[in-house]
Amino acid sequence: MTIAAAAASTAATNAPSNAAASALASQTSGANEAGSQDRFLKLLVTQLKNQDPLSPMDNAQLTSQIAQINTVTGIATLNTSVQQLSSQFLQMQSLQGASLVGKDVIVPGNKLDIAAGTGQGGFELTSAADAVKVEVLSPAGRVLDTLNLGAQSSGTHSFDWASGNYAATSGLTFRVAASSGATPLASTALMRDKVEAVSTSGGALMLELHNAGTVAYTTVKAIN
Repeated sequence: MTIAAAAASTAATNAPSNAAASALASQTSGANEAGSQDRFLKLLVTQLKNQDPLSPMDNAQLTSQIAQINTVTGIATLNTSVQQLSSQFLQMQSLQGASLVGKDVIVPGNKLDIAAGTGQGGFELTSAADAVKVEVLSPAGRVLDTLNLGAQSSGTHSFDWASGNYAATSGLTFRVAASSGATPLASTALMRDKVEAVSTSGGALMLELHNAGTVAYTTVKAIN
């Protein structure tokens, strides 16, 4: 069974239990709201019975207290609805995320992707640079080669590196240095990685990548 099929099967298996949990949560919420209203009414009746006959509660006070309990009940109902919608949205995200399994994505990272004798990487600049330099590093951190890419505009860029002169091409990384005049500029290294699985954690969709490990779906810059 493929990972995507396993994910879909797991979602289908969990559907009845999720529905049961949702129903139980709804019943519990309803019971809590009913209990709050019942306690409020008992307190209100007690207050009316024991009020000072010479200074009885006026209609404005009574209306204000009823409005307060209605507001509290409405907020509790709204919170429950939002939580249910959030849960359903996360389940939909998981099902949609399963379609990413086996595909390549572009995420922040500095590992060089080597295929057919060519290494590929990328970077993102927050502002235009007069000069951009990419250094290819060995697993030990030694500089193997330097690419001078010249002036680059702000945004996302990619580069190719011919790895034919190097026998060992596994575990290579790269670093980017950008500048405008004598001022260094911030840059973000980008790498291509393959999605192996998807999961949810802390209410967010997470991707299990071959090289980078677990990353948030929100960090994905592009999907190939």
